[in-house]
Parts: sequence; C-alpha cells; structure tokens
Amino acid sequence: MGVMSDDRVENTDDGLARAVIASSANAVVSLDRDLTVLTWNPAAERLFGWSAGDMIGRRAPIVPDELVAEHNAVLERVRTGGPVSLRTKRRHSDGSLLDVGVDISALRSETGALLGYVCVYHSVETDAAARERGARRAMLVRRLTDVVADINAELELTPVLDRIAASLADLTGADAGGFVLIEDGRLRLVSTHGLPEGLKGATADLHTSLVGKLLRTGKTVLLETGDQAVLDELIWSELPGLHTIALGVAAVGGRPYGALYALFARRNAGHIELELLELLAGHAGIALGNAMAYQDAVRQRAHERAVVDASADGIAVLDGAGQVRQWNPAAEDLTAVRAADVIGGPPPFPLPAPGQKLTTQLGSGRWLDVVSAEIEETGETVVDFRDVTRAKELEEAKDLFLAMTGHELRTPITVVQGFASTLDARWDKLPDVERRAAVRTIAERARALGQLMDHLLLGARAGAEELKVQIETFDLGERVRAATLGMPVLSDRHRVEVDIPRDLPLVDGDALATDILLGQLLENAFKYSPNGGLIRVLAWPEGDLVVLAVDDEGVGIAPGDRERIFERFVQADSGDRRRFGGVGLGLYIARSLARAQGGEVTAHPRPGGGTRMRFVLRTAPAYIGSDTPKR
Repeated sequence: MGVMSDDRVENTDDGLARAVIASSANAVVSLDRDLTVLTWNPAAERLFGWSAGDMIGRRAPIVPDELVAEHNAVLERVRTGGPVSLRTKRRHSDGSLLDVGVDISALRSETGALLGYVCVYHSVETDAAARERGARRAMLVRRLTDVVADINAELELTPVLDRIAASLADLTGADAGGFVLIEDGRLRLVSTHGLPEGLKGATADLHTSLVGKLLRTGKTVLLETGDQAVLDELIWSELPGLHTIALGVAAVGGRPYGALYALFARRNAGHIELELLELLAGHAGIALGNAMAYQDAVRQRAHERAVVDASADGIAVLDGAGQVRQWNPAAEDLTAVRAADVIGGPPPFPLPAPGQKLTTQLGSGRWLDVVSAEIEETGETVVDFRDVTRAKELEEAKDLFLAMTGHELRTPITVVQGFASTLDARWDKLPDVERRAAVRTIAERARALGQLMDHLLLGARAGAEELKVQIETFDLGERVRAATLGMPVLSDRHRVEVDIPRDLPLVDGDALATDILLGQLLENAFKYSPNGGLIRVLAWPEGDLVVLAVDDEGVGIAPGDRERIFERFVQADSGDRRRFGGVGLGLYIARSLARAQGGEVTAHPRPGGGTRMRFVLRTAPAYIGSDTPKR
C-alpha cells in the first residue's frame, strides 16, 4: 500500500480497500479455494496471536480438529448458498480456545467464479461487553429522564440544588458530588452529596479553580486527573482517595451560573460519565432557571401581598365575573366581613364604573369612598375603598355648626339690636323702669354672646391641642360648692342637691379649668332635663382618684351616642339641636379640659332614667391610700 507525502492513503481502489481492511476492528481473514490464507489483518493478529507473516500462504491452524467437519460444511453452504453467521470456537496461538462469532461469505470474481472465502471474526466477549455497555447506556438514559423529571418537579431553589448533587452521584457512579455557584469572581459550595456538611459555604477563587479552567477552554465538561498533591489542595480533599474530578457548567439564560462536580475515589470515570454529566448540566441549567423564575415570582407576589395587606385602605381583587378573589385585612376591618365569607361572592357594596369614585354607606352606618380599576391583561378588577365616615360627619357637622352658630348669634344680636334701637328712638319717652329692663336685657344677651365666643375659642384651642393648664393642688369640694351656690333659685322646675363630704381629699389639677368644666356639666344637666327634676352633685374618693358625678333626670343618652357627644359639633341627635340649642362644643371642651389635667369625663345611664356625667381627677399625693368609702 503506497503512502502519499501528506500521509494520506493513495486515491486508488486497491489502496483504499487495503486501508479499510487494515483499519477494521474485526479480524478479517480471506482464504482461497484450498483454504490458504490470502489476507490476515492486524485485528486477526490481535485476536489469534499469529502474525500475517506467519499465516499468509499457508492454512491457518485456528480450526480445532473436532470442528473441521463443521467448518467444511459451513464453507459448502456458503459456496452453494449465501453468507453464514455462527458462533463457534477457534484456536489461539497459545493453544487456548476462543469463543468467537464469525461471518463467512464467498469471495468471487467479477464473473461470479468462486475464488475463495472471506471470514470476519470477533470475540464473543467483545459482543457481551458491547451489549453490557449498550444496556447500561439505555439504563442511564432512562435514569437521566427520571432525574430530569425529578429536578424539574421542584421549584424551590435549595431543594433543586440538593437534588442535582444527589442525582449527579447516582448517574455517573461518582463517590460524591457537589454544586458550586459562581458569584463575583468566586465559587461558593451550596450543595453536596457524600461529603461532610461542614463543607457547605466553602469558597474558592474562580480564576484559579477548575471551573475557571473549564470556562477558559470554552467547553462544557472537563475530566481532571492528577497527582494527589494537586488534588489535595482543593476543598474536595475531604474525600479520601480522590483521584478524578469531572465537572460541567450549568448555564442560566446563556450565562454560567454554577458548576457540577462529580468526584471519584474508588471508581473510574470515562466518556459515558462525561456525556451524562454534560447532559445533566444542561438540564440542571433549565431546572435552575425555572426555580429562579419561580422564586422571583414568589418574591414579587409576596411583596405585592405585603403591600396590599399593610395598606390602610380596603383592597379587593375581583375576577371577570365580579367575584371576590382577594380581600385584605383592612377590607375586613372596614366592612366587618371576613375574607372567608366574601371570597367567591360579590363585594358587600356597589361598585363605581372604572376610573370613577362612588361614596356609599354600609348597613353599619360607615361611609366608604370606592374606586376601581380594570386589569386588561387578566380581566380582573382592583377595588380600593377607604373609610370617610369621620370626614362625612365632620362635613355635616361643619354645615350644621355654621347654621347653628348663625342661629345662636342671630338670636341675641337681634334682641340687642331691637332693644338698642328702641332705647335710641324712645329714650326720653320710656319710663326709667323700662329703660333699666332694656339695658339689663342687652347686658344679658351680650354676656350670652361672650360665653358663646368663649366656647368657640376654647373649642378651637382644644382642637389644636393648645389648651394650657397649670397643675396644682386644690379643693374640688370647695369648687363644687361655689359652682352650685345659688342654683336652686335659677329654675322653679329643678331641684339641686349637693352631697360633697367635708373630708373629700384634695386633688391635683387646674382649678380654673375645673370651674369651666363644672359649669358645662351643670349647664348640660339643666338643658337636657327640660321637664325639671332632681339635679344631684356628689363626690367620693376611689383609690388614687376623686370622682365627681352630676346626675339628672332628663332625656338620657342613647348607648351609641355616649362617646359621640364628646366630639366637636355633636349632640345626642339632630332633633335635640333644634330643641336645646347650642353648637355642640360644651362636652368636647369639658373632656379636653379634663384630659389636659390628667383626668377624664364619661357619660353613663342613671338608674331610673336620665344621665350621670362622671368626672375624675388624681388625688393629691398626701391623700393617696386613705380609707374613704366608695359611693
């Protein structure tokens, strides 16, 4: 066989045929009709142990004596029929018998004349190894399919990494495995299998690592073997007997994300293991990408949920059919409807058109401002609503305040104006008694106007939290007796009783603020008992407090209004405003003055009808602990 200067086989049919036979992995032996060897290729030399020089031109002594008859019969079948394949035995040069498979066909001329025979031998053991390798490959491919399904079934990142590390050792037959993340020029071991837990979190420099070497080659897998001293420098030296490392890069979004390490200490790694590692690395990148996308979605969803749940506004999400799918805690608080009771049904209030606002009142009396917006991509509707009850009441109260203040001002001003005009026009014609009566009326109305202005000023200061008090020790009983002095003669329909013990403890507070507060409580007792009756003022010590009560037998206060009456511009009900007059600031001022002193004013029902207003102040330190009975 000739050879060209560039080491390629000469481009002739004869030369090419010789090269094919010489390169065959199977033993090729050709015989003439007398069974003399014509061809004995290198594979035949390796299989039978005789060289081509020993065999060409003579009969090959490879057929055992007991199989000569069989051999001749097979040749006859080939001569008269077609190719024959069989499993048989042949003799090695050392005298041993080999189990072989042989394919025998006729060697003929272009005219069809029989020239001899061609026998192609291969070891049966090679067939078994090939079958075993094929079966193992098929098993590993099936196992890879199961592994891929397993790691893709998990969407949490850490479990995905753990499954990849475990599957790596299982698939490749490695003694241990691990997964490292690539983070800003360093590697961090995040998952291991068959290695000490203490290795987790270990880091290494990317550039000097095997992963860095692999990335610089531009390949996806690397098989690294070396002397023990080199391998012992790696963090994997925790695996005794480590002699081989196979690693593959897992990419997410086209960028290297991490690497899989298969570590071999007792077993050996080959091309199959590298192939499986490469396949697993590719699927690992897909699984990691899915897990990262899922985690991003979970984080985004959690962020949105936290924002919605933390919102002071009620927020609901409705599906395309208008059924509630999400109902945040504020929505429960505002509507008193639990999420479990409303999800799957309509919201408990009407909805405005998208982009518009609707103010609606719930059955509980609470007012809501409701707005909505449609999400075009999903067909859902987001509804936002907030409590505007206070603003609604304040708006109504302001309107009423303006009307009531106008009324309260107009009445005394009209009287003053009328009497002043009369005096101006008829001063000389009026007797002295009438002139004095007119002046007295003007003075009383002016005093009423001044009191109204004081209330308005105190109410404004209380609302701005600008009430100033001076805390000192004073005698509450003395203040009560002074405030009620002369009251029994103010009304022929009311009786006033004062029950204040002489040994009532002193209190800490502001005496002037308490005078104003007492006056307001007494005024309310007279005002809201229009049919007369008993007004009783009593006091007693209670622990470290002194309690003052003002009882009346008037119209009483509905349970739902016992707190509202202390708000600005609020009275028991709208009808009472017209009936009793006033601008609704008195009790608001009274409570503000009480709290400014560290005390409190509350309203309670009186047994038998009417109202008890209860005012408490702190007992002066010298009196705390005294044994005075409660009343």
